[in-house]
Amino acid sequence: MLAVYATRVSREDPLSGLEVGERPRPDVPDGWTRVRVRAAGLNHHDLWSLRGVGLSSDRLPMILGCDAAGVDDDGSEVVVHAVISDPGWRGDETLDPRRSLLSERYAGTLAEEVVVPRRNVVPKPAGLSFVEAACLPTAWLTAYRMLFTRSGLAPGTTVLVQGAGGGVATALIRLASSTGYRVWVTSRDEEKRARALELGADAVFGPGARLPERVDGVMDTVGAATWSHSLKSLRPGGVLVIAGATSGYTPDSGELNRVFFLQLKVVGSTMGTRDELDRLVRLCGTTGVRPVVDSVLPLASARDGFARMLAGDLVGKVVFTCP
Repeated sequence: MLAVYATRVSREDPLSGLEVGERPRPDVPDGWTRVRVRAAGLNHHDLWSLRGVGLSSDRLPMILGCDAAGVDDDGSEVVVHAVISDPGWRGDETLDPRRSLLSERYAGTLAEEVVVPRRNVVPKPAGLSFVEAACLPTAWLTAYRMLFTRSGLAPGTTVLVQGAGGGVATALIRLASSTGYRVWVTSRDEEKRARALELGADAVFGPGARLPERVDGVMDTVGAATWSHSLKSLRPGGVLVIAGATSGYTPDSGELNRVFFLQLKVVGSTMGTRDELDRLVRLCGTTGVRPVVDSVLPLASARDGFARMLAGDLVGKVVFTCP
């Protein structure tokens, strides 16, 4: 079967280990199901894998990818949940210390077929295309959990989204604006700020800008570069939800005095559960909210999509399709 996989890891040149070619069809263990992939989404996680983050050399070659929508062995149209928990784990699988994502320990979704535990598929609504559904399991699920599960914020409050172009940021803009939040967005790119307004943002600002007023919550996947601005943007008692650190893990200052004097909450968030994915899929199916798709490419042209992500030219998701 055709697949996109890593043959080596390199921090300096991640695409040097990327291959597109034939791989053996996966076996199906007891309790698992085969999904014939119709569409698969690209994530920054895939670039991090090529850099060796979460993927060790002894697991190579490894098929990449966390997001997919397709048809399972029963003929049902499904969306794949990427978090694989230990078989004995009960409860929130994102808290399982033995959890992994597809493409870390088990082959990923950038292939004509992927095999997952049966509970790791959720029904795809008929009104949601395979391309749209394939955007949801990682970036959109991360955004859903940040906003609706971890922030504690209700519609009507003001949230600041740091960054405007990536999959999580665009998901946050669409989800928050469509469910009654006031949404402010920062970006250093003028075109991305304009695009954020088109996607539903109420106001946009340059990086580090002084805001008209402090916000109830900040949604941050940037990390070190925006840490100080995120804290300074919060009203007393506000919440910073952080789910990534693309600019680095270590800010120049933790600003702990600001955290405790203003009683700010700093909340971590990682991916989401199978049940949250099911709710997200149904939310999109019933409300008409749809993911932002940057580009759609055939799986055979996956290298072009990876190069586009590496260059940082995206607004929304890159999706690969299988015949």
